[in-house]
Amino acid sequence: MIREFAAEEIDPLAIGAWILGTGGGGSPYLAQLNLKQLYADGKTCRLIDPLALEDDDYVAVVSKMGAPLVGQERLVDPAHLARSVLVMEDYIGKQFRAIMSVEIGGGNAISPFLAGAVLDRPVVDADAMGRAYPEAQMTSFAIGDLQMYPLSLVDCRDNEVVVTRAASWKWMERISRKVCTEVGSTSATCKAPRTGKEVKEWGVLHTVTKATRLGQAVLKARAAHEDPIAAVLAHEGGKIVFKGKVADVDRRTTGGFLRGAAKLEGLDTDRGSKMELAFQNEWAVGFRDGEPVVMTPDLICVLDTVSGEAIGTETLRYGQRVTVIALPAPEILLTPKGLDHVGPRAFGYDLEFKSVFAA
Repeated sequence: MIREFAAEEIDPLAIGAWILGTGGGGSPYLAQLNLKQLYADGKTCRLIDPLALEDDDYVAVVSKMGAPLVGQERLVDPAHLARSVLVMEDYIGKQFRAIMSVEIGGGNAISPFLAGAVLDRPVVDADAMGRAYPEAQMTSFAIGDLQMYPLSLVDCRDNEVVVTRAASWKWMERISRKVCTEVGSTSATCKAPRTGKEVKEWGVLHTVTKATRLGQAVLKARAAHEDPIAAVLAHEGGKIVFKGKVADVDRRTTGGFLRGAAKLEGLDTDRGSKMELAFQNEWAVGFRDGEPVVMTPDLICVLDTVSGEAIGTETLRYGQRVTVIALPAPEILLTPKGLDHVGPRAFGYDLEFKSVFAA
């Protein structure tokens, strides 16, 4: 099934994807404006159900790659995302049936729409994470041991690179990240082409619809002057982890990532306690009074306590009143192999994964 993606769905998609992005994927605000301008110029987007793909269809997997903080200063033009797709088509000698995002997090959830609007290709209602993660080997396609090459990368200076082969997913991450860092820690990429069969078997399906409906639930709560965070929790089956205010943020861009930690001082029922949230583009582990209480792959989301708006690792500021919540992770990330790829040890923390949703 293919349907038109309405202009009225852009804002809900951005709101929902910013929440599901767990602090990463880049703020969707500028991508929102880009997509709205494309619609104003007469271009539109179509959304295709992944189950409607033919097994031998080719699907482009796009993303903005780099450090989120840099992405606020050096913007990725829709034409760059489209160009990464065309570079890949030229290299493989085949045309893509549709375009999808590598992650349903933040601005990257809108990336395939920008490329799709420019190239007039439908966007697949799926991604490869069900959230956002910083590295290439942290996808459902990597967990499925699918081929990780080739990869195309385009920047604003008219540089174009194709990584023709890599020894492993981690090597693909290292090589492409090095190139991205050299061009300024932000670029547009088209990942390894996927077939319709691979998307249906290994993608995280219907996540565009999920993000859009989540955003609609937040907007409905705001319009009714109800608690938007409660709406998020009810919609996604989430849990509150901590309420507080931002006391300090240690943030640095290094190696093409935004790394650091945020310190929160408790408010309301959490008064007297402290929380530290460590991040690598996305929130990875939360420590309450020194003890780990929430960790990847559970979705750690930091929301503005009043508006329910998600707050990214690059937009967190001293003094903000925030509510930290956890949302359930896609099942594939919770498998033993999934945890090898995206569990706390994948981020350098010697912790056994324990879900806040464990019985």
